[in-house]
Amino acid sequence: MSRRTQTDMSRRTYLKLTGASSAVGLTGVAGCLGGGGSDTTITPGTAPGFPPFEMQEDGELIGFDIDLLEAVVGETEYEIAEWETFEFDSLIPALTQNEEIDVIAAAMTINEDRLETIAFSDPYWESDQAILVREGGSFQPGAWEDFEGVNVGAQSGTTGAGQVESNLVEPGLVSEDDYRTYGSYVLAVEDLENENIDAVVIDTPVAETFAANRDVEIAFVEETGEEFGFGLRQGESELQTALNDGLATVRDDGTYEEITTTWFGQE
Repeated sequence: MSRRTQTDMSRRTYLKLTGASSAVGLTGVAGCLGGGGSDTTITPGTAPGFPPFEMQEDGELIGFDIDLLEAVVGETEYEIAEWETFEFDSLIPALTQNEEIDVIAAAMTINEDRLETIAFSDPYWESDQAILVREGGSFQPGAWEDFEGVNVGAQSGTTGAGQVESNLVEPGLVSEDDYRTYGSYVLAVEDLENENIDAVVIDTPVAETFAANRDVEIAFVEETGEEFGFGLRQGESELQTALNDGLATVRDDGTYEEITTTWFGQE
């Protein structure tokens, strides 16, 4: 069975299990090379465990970012090599230090700190941060001030972790001992369900996916207006231009909308 057929079947199974969840898309997008081999082959990297953007299902790497980057690269003169997977906070070192990959497709927020180290494509998605709690649980915060003395988790290296640090740890509402970081949000949500922590801070569309599948719910949303982009090494303007042009093409021809509907359903 071909990879595409397997992936299509996985998508259908995934959507049947999860149902449609809402999300908001955005504009333009993307990227160049080192770990790929030839001058026109690029190696993509991602961090599974962030549904529906990237995840493993029955050994298959699937998700919105996977489909989108492959569609975008398909509109360029580049070819895409096999995907490499890492924990989220290992992606930038894999790109810049070891050059194991040439582009990051992992729902990565474009921000000033990351722009000091890497470049980004045009943005392709917009997100806020959501606070997940146990469904029907006693802890139902409506604002950061309600977190005093509770245990909270986030995935290491993410903007969700940054929100915890700036809104909870630094003001002293949550102690360092009560703040846990994880290599994957799947582990964080499992700890939440098992009552080892009281809340998880995570990107809104991913929070919606977990809420559709697990005994968790969104308590409130912090409007951060983040934009996701494909990450690439600085100075690789040809790849960046090619990816941006490819993204514009898939937006114009309806492919972006089709991929969005596949993974998020229709509002």
